[in-house]
Amino acid sequence: MRVGLVCPYSLTIPGGVQGQVLGLARSLRRLGHEVRVLGPCDGPPPDAGVTPLGRSVPAAANGSVAPLAPDPSAQLRTIRALRDEGFELVHLHEPFAPGPCMTTLLFADAPSVGTFHAAGESAGYRVMGWAMRRMARKLNRRCAVSPDALNLAQDALGGEFELLFNGVELDRFAGGEAYPIEAPTVFFLGRHEPRKGLSVLLDAMAYLPQDVRLWVGGEGPQSAALRQRFGGDSRIEWLGRISDEERNARLRGCTVYCSPSVRGESFGMVLLEAMAAGCALVASDLTGHRNVATDGVDALLAPVGDAVGLAKALQRVLDDDLLRSNLVAGGKRRAEALSMGSLASRYVEIYRSALAD
Repeated sequence: MRVGLVCPYSLTIPGGVQGQVLGLARSLRRLGHEVRVLGPCDGPPPDAGVTPLGRSVPAAANGSVAPLAPDPSAQLRTIRALRDEGFELVHLHEPFAPGPCMTTLLFADAPSVGTFHAAGESAGYRVMGWAMRRMARKLNRRCAVSPDALNLAQDALGGEFELLFNGVELDRFAGGEAYPIEAPTVFFLGRHEPRKGLSVLLDAMAYLPQDVRLWVGGEGPQSAALRQRFGGDSRIEWLGRISDEERNARLRGCTVYCSPSVRGESFGMVLLEAMAAGCALVASDLTGHRNVATDGVDALLAPVGDAVGLAKALQRVLDDDLLRSNLVAGGKRRAEALSMGSLASRYVEIYRSALAD
């Protein structure tokens, strides 16, 4: 089967949707299918199977910033790629994000599958819901990655959806070398913006022993202010943007991974990646995190936005070797249940069903 996966977000900027698209493409190829990924790129394509559609521009979305490519040149490249590649089926991730996905929905002749990732609120659905309902009829099959994402899309568009949680590439996270540590170490990786809750974790450090270290990966609009506020704490190491290889090594090496988000999480993908890497987890008790983790089984879930509660959960995991070992074992079981290989096989069944329409 010749499949085109279309991503609206820049494939050279880290993000959950981008990671899912590239990982799904790799897994589909392992199953013997021809797969091409279409999407914006702000640098060299991250994979030989990517067709770059131009550079992105930052756009506010769901309390974050999305690297979209709504400009006419990107749409012309999308139309040209659809014509040249001759896909049997196209798979759109976030079908109504401005740019290549909407263009593909309008111009592709092949059957299409749409996967909806966003949760929370959508100004686009509120303003253009009537038009999007009509366009959505072109999708042969609709999927959503979490109950919240399903509810948002179904309320706006109507129709039938299949709930398919995101998948993790086990072989990319399990095994390999672990980053060395000299003291109990907590790891955070994400965009430095209010909804990710980094300030809550930094506040929690005041309630943790002096021998505890914190790695802070990523960057964002809060980076400068947070570094100025907490820069005097020598226990905190500011990593900036890191490679996938370094991320994986630090996941394997840290004592505990922490995701302190306060809102806007549809599916806690980073939790699943940490589970696959063999991390013990502490996360905020959000619905998006509960889609992945079960409190006391594969993670400890702390009250949302509560620095003291977060510190207590971290301290429990740092102090209790047996608890930490049990969380790691539970996480590995959860990651295996949500492997990208299994997800790809299910998508192949959906593709074949769409082609049979």
